[in-house]
Amino acid sequence: MKITVIGGTGLVGSQLVSALRALGHEVVPASPSTGVDLLTGAGLDEALAGADTVVNVSNSPTFDEASLEFFRATMNNLLAAGERAGVGHQVILSIVGVDQVPQLDYYRAKTLQEEILKQGPTPYSIVRATQFFEFMDAVLSWTADENTVRLPSTPVQPMAAADVVAALAAAATGAPLGGAVDVAGPDVFALDELGRLTLSARQDPRTVVTDEQAGLFAAVEGDVLTGGPGARLAPTSYKDWLGAKR
Repeated sequence: MKITVIGGTGLVGSQLVSALRALGHEVVPASPSTGVDLLTGAGLDEALAGADTVVNVSNSPTFDEASLEFFRATMNNLLAAGERAGVGHQVILSIVGVDQVPQLDYYRAKTLQEEILKQGPTPYSIVRATQFFEFMDAVLSWTADENTVRLPSTPVQPMAAADVVAALAAAATGAPLGGAVDVAGPDVFALDELGRLTLSARQDPRTVVTDEQAGLFAAVEGDVLTGGPGARLAPTSYKDWLGAKR
């Protein structure tokens, strides 16, 4: 099978390219560094030539309102190029609970991406993942100073990027779902407690202060960022991942 990975040189995309090649597939990584511009469509026809499946793990450069136009333009461009190339399966990476947080611009943008894909001409699959372990540093940095990190107690169920890659590889090599599958880590944490666990493991002396108004995830109500009863649980625990990083 020939598979094009859009965003194939990033954190998830590069691992996905390697995983699919290890399974014996012909894989084309596509990104700005390989001459592909999703916003203009430049290079897409060449990158998709002969592809059976396209996996889109590209991301907006911002999390604000501009992300809406990014995902609108790029999804439309990719679907049009895929139709010209005769692609039989379009796969995107999305977020668990994405359609339940309309107060966040980025989540509305990802929901728009999903809707455009659903209404497009090509059979599709959506892999919705929870937050990545690898993004915890960014989450901590949003509301940190020299002595404290302020975090809300929002429930989260994070997972390793490598486990996201495994879910994407399974979707890419399987039949189109015509819907979404949720994947999540094995454990649910309050975000403030996850922050404390992270700092302790790294022997970081800063204190986590619970602040329900702090950071991006303060706007999220309830447990919408957790996998729920229908999610497929990934094998890697956060504590094991932290230990391996040490």
